[in-house]
This record gives sequence, structure tokens and C-alpha cells, in this order.
Amino acid sequence: MAVTGWLESLRTAEKTALLQDGRRKVHYLFPDGKEMAEEYDEKMGELLVRKWRVKSALGALGQWQIEVGEPALPGAGSLGSEFIKEDNANPIFMRKDTKMSFQWRIRNLAYPKDVYSVCVDQKERCIVVRTTNKKYYKKFSIPDLDRYQLPLDESSLSFAHANCTLIISYQKPKEVLAAESELQKELKKVKLAHSSDGECKTQ
Repeated sequence: MAVTGWLESLRTAEKTALLQDGRRKVHYLFPDGKEMAEEYDEKMGELLVRKWRVKSALGALGQWQIEVGEPALPGAGSLGSEFIKEDNANPIFMRKDTKMSFQWRIRNLAYPKDVYSVCVDQKERCIVVRTTNKKYYKKFSIPDLDRYQLPLDESSLSFAHANCTLIISYQKPKEVLAAESELQKELKKVKLAHSSDGECKTQ
């Protein structure tokens, strides 16, 4: 079964963990050289960040690709505040899950709620967001469902709009909730590195 397969690959991956700033940070190294880093809220157990890094054909490490969490702003923390300003005017897409749902936020969308259409494209296995005024269009997949090889269900999808932000929620299937619960038990077995003072080895 696909759910078991992905869970097993997480179990067998080489894992290191540390507690830092109220977050449990877990680094996974898979046999194929792929890396995954996750950060969980230590008290609530909610996933805050998930990112991936793969090696190039020549063996060089690539950039981290964020799957869950705040996107890195271009120029943040360095020169170029004009870049940040420009970025803040455009729609910003990010994923921020809750315990029971996968959730995405698209900031800087000021149109009223009735302008948006959010639906599942079964053929392409993705969620499609569009506006009736044709000013915004985006489609995105749910990597978790692809990894677990679970179908997309239109009835699990809902959306809301507030403060210029479109919030799209997809209720997690029971298989995913069960697998996440199993993973949390597994992660509790991973010995924490001594790094509570804020130092973290580069991974």
C-alpha cells in the first residue's frame, strides 16, 4: 500500500533532530541522496516548515525548495528593499498546514470572495484557482497525496477570503492523519542533538 510505502521510507531515512527556539527540527537523508528538513511546533506538534534539497547530476547540492512555510523574500536581510516592496505588491503564495487540513494562503488578492473559483482538476491531480475577472490563475498539486498515492476529493476542498488573503483548505484524508500520527511517534524516538543554545550544524 502506498501510504505504508512512504511512511516506511521516512522510517528508514537517516534522521537527525534538534530542539531550537521552541521548534523540533528534523533532517532526513534518503538513500538516493535527497534531503528533507522539517520543523514542528514543539508544543502543538504542527508542521511549520518542510523543504527539500536534491543533488545535481554532478553531485553538487542544490537550493532548498520550500514545500510548507513562508517563502523566502528576494533581497530579504540584504540590499534591495525595493525588491521586497515589489514582491509585497504581488500575490504571495504559501502553504501553512493545520492539524486537520492542508492549507494554502495567497496574499495580496483584494477581490471579493465571489470572484474566486477553486476546484480540483482530477486529470492533472491538482487544485486550480481562477478569478472571473481573469486577473489571477494558479494551479498547484498536493505533494502529500501524490506520495501517499491517494485520490483528490472535491468535497474536501473549501476556501475563505479575508484581509486581502485567499485561504484554501483541503481536509486531510484519514490515511494521512493516521500516517502523520505514526510519524510523530517515530520522531519521538530520534535522539535530539545537543543544540538547545541555538547552534545548528549545517546540513
